[in-house]
Amino acid sequence: MLTRRHFIQTTTTLFSASISGPLFASTWPDAAQKAAWDAEVTPPGYDAATTNPWGLHPRYLPQRVVANDGLVPGDIHVDAVAKYLYHIETGGTAMRYGVAIGRGDLYEPGVYTIKRKVEWPHWTPTQNMIEREPEIYAKFENGMEPGPENALGSRALYLYVGDRDTMLRIHGTPFPKSIGSRASSGCVRMVMAHINDLYPQVYKGATAHLHPPERITAAS
Repeated sequence: MLTRRHFIQTTTTLFSASISGPLFASTWPDAAQKAAWDAEVTPPGYDAATTNPWGLHPRYLPQRVVANDGLVPGDIHVDAVAKYLYHIETGGTAMRYGVAIGRGDLYEPGVYTIKRKVEWPHWTPTQNMIEREPEIYAKFENGMEPGPENALGSRALYLYVGDRDTMLRIHGTPFPKSIGSRASSGCVRMVMAHINDLYPQVYKGATAHLHPPERITAAS
């Protein structure tokens, strides 16, 4: 059994989307539009470790930490207790980011494969989301075009089990103040500037481990 200490040695409700794709979308941004939006969501003089116009607790800013032995470089681990995402690097380190996770039982621990990556994705809420909270989601049933206000933000990593799209994503959010909380409809949210840094480091086929929200004693 795992705890977050088992996989990392640290040195120190609004919508979150579940489905995104071109099914209802009419346009895709070109390179110039993507670059303009990236500039819009990246604070002036951005430094990942110190820039914080979002008012996050400092521990949720990106930080390189020491990873435990035996972890696979390229894998992602989400610590649902501390609200951290770790991207394991070669050389025994990991990049740590603050995240928000699914509220209540909408968070789904498990082991997933990242089979799709999209810059400035479209978003459509699932039917379950619409039925659960029609006052929030019904108006988006035909989808939402990409852009800084889109629920998936600037980047999305799509989580699969085998060939099945779970509708879960690791994605940017237009609600950065939710970082550090349980606020989403199941997905893992990140500050857009942070996921923009992470995105090119993650390869398709990487494994994402979403750990349980309970503290579990590690076997010795």
